[in-house]
Amino acid sequence: MKIGMAVLRLVVGLLFVGHGMQKLAGWFGGGGVQGTAQGFEGMGIRPGRDNAIAAGVSEAGGGALLAAGLATPLAATMISGAMGSAVYHVHKDNGPWVTQGGWEYNAVLTSVVFAVAAAGPGELSLDHALGIERSGPAIALAAIGAGLLGSAGVAARAKALA
Repeated sequence: MKIGMAVLRLVVGLLFVGHGMQKLAGWFGGGGVQGTAQGFEGMGIRPGRDNAIAAGVSEAGGGALLAAGLATPLAATMISGAMGSAVYHVHKDNGPWVTQGGWEYNAVLTSVVFAVAAAGPGELSLDHALGIERSGPAIALAAIGAGLLGSAGVAARAKALA
């Protein structure tokens, strides 16, 4: 189990770092802050620049924390917040299937961070090495709930500024 959880955290976490850096720096074919902000404005996510930075930091920062197994509940909160916003603003009207632009992939990623927060990041993590590991179903539910509350706040702010 040691290596399995570490591989899961590394793969998912580093992919989130990449997604965040697409938004923040334009890496990996991303639009950077300016391009992401324009896209967000077009979807009604206002202010676009602030939300582009917040999404990029949530994805890159949450991904880095997840990959390292550091502050794992915070990582789950950051990632689930970004995924909640993606579902609400981009995918919700398309049904579940990713082949039709749906929310399936976002749900899978949110499930992964929930499972890691519930099970704990494992022995090959900084949380474990530092003796600060916190996990369990209540921790996982709180982390995902906090992320989704943050996502709801983004949606409410965008609506108020529309």
